[in-house]
Amino acid sequence: MKGNPNLKTAYFDCSSGISGDMCLGALVDAGVSLKALEKELRKVPIKGYKLASKKAKRAGFRATKVDVLQLSALSPQPSAKKWRDIEKIIKTSKLSDNIKQKGLKIFKRLFEAEAKVHGERFDNVHLHELGAVDCIVDIFGTLIAMEILGIEKVYSSPVNLGGGFVKTTHGILPVPAPATLEILSSQRSALSCQLYSDGTNFELTTPTGTVIIKELASGFGNIPEMSIGKIGIGAGSKDFKHKANVLRIFVGESMEQGSESREQEITVIETNIDDMNPQVYEYVMERLFKAGALDVYLAQIIMKKGRPGIKLSVLCNDSDKENLMKIMFEETTTIGLRFYSVGRKTLTREIKKLNTKFGKINLKLSKVDDKVVRITPEYEDCKRLAKKLNLPLLEVIKSVSSAKGKK
Repeated sequence: MKGNPNLKTAYFDCSSGISGDMCLGALVDAGVSLKALEKELRKVPIKGYKLASKKAKRAGFRATKVDVLQLSALSPQPSAKKWRDIEKIIKTSKLSDNIKQKGLKIFKRLFEAEAKVHGERFDNVHLHELGAVDCIVDIFGTLIAMEILGIEKVYSSPVNLGGGFVKTTHGILPVPAPATLEILSSQRSALSCQLYSDGTNFELTTPTGTVIIKELASGFGNIPEMSIGKIGIGAGSKDFKHKANVLRIFVGESMEQGSESREQEITVIETNIDDMNPQVYEYVMERLFKAGALDVYLAQIIMKKGRPGIKLSVLCNDSDKENLMKIMFEETTTIGLRFYSVGRKTLTREIKKLNTKFGKINLKLSKVDDKVVRITPEYEDCKRLAKKLNLPLLEVIKSVSSAKGKK
């Protein structure tokens, strides 16, 4: 294999469900140091807990169990269960902006779900049985651990919900718990989860685990084309005799970005539209990209009877075709789509960081036979710094281009 694969990918095997502590266990098992994780978590202004890690067996198979131990008796922690409390904790933390934004998005989804199922106002809803400290540590511990491992893309297997009933502060409820089901079924996301139950009489998938995988995953289904470098196995709280209650995370390089042969077969989905508000296209494109589209673009066309129209085109992997077509039917006025397979060849790419006077910027190096033929600064990085420093975007891009030329 020539070149350096640059897209670090993680595949979550949720065949025994997913929870916050299982995520932490799997990521620690995959090589994240517990000390490094605790050091980063200290950037979040919460106290009264510590992490504990131990080796465990589930149905005879080795796994790592990570628990968040409450120390409230020794170090009382003020209640922080409403959105405004959590938002303040996140915004005042010393975590990276990237992790802060992901955390805010995850917690907002969690509070929206709780508000809907309990019929309360968003600002008044509490986390209920989701202990605030546990929840914060599970979610931010997962985000931090993924950053330590350099994971850039996440995919997931279909999610096993389990079955039976779960005891909550509102009484005995059927599995999946209402908040779990609301998060999984939410139309605010472009991505539909694939769900099932194998009949296990236990809550295999918790609200915390659900919101983590729903927000982070770029797709649900079979393992994507990737080379696997590490495997992490996180233990669930229950040890079943009939199955290993574990979350497996496969970490490696995505073959999409790192294979020697850049030739591949992809699917093109197209439709012609002449009766839709143009303002809607931005939202449609956002949903399609989040659902795994490789590219989305619009072209002006002239339709029958001289009517001006728009051709909406989506490039994707065949495995994402059905989900993307569903979004196009839901979010546009089209009543028909066409699709076909095409060949595609791209340059190999590598990401390198460049120190500039404004801060660190990712550069995309495009290669032909290991020879760099193009260097492009990441637009999103430039935009982020322009906003942060209140500078014209063109000035940042120009400065980066000058700096890269000196390397």
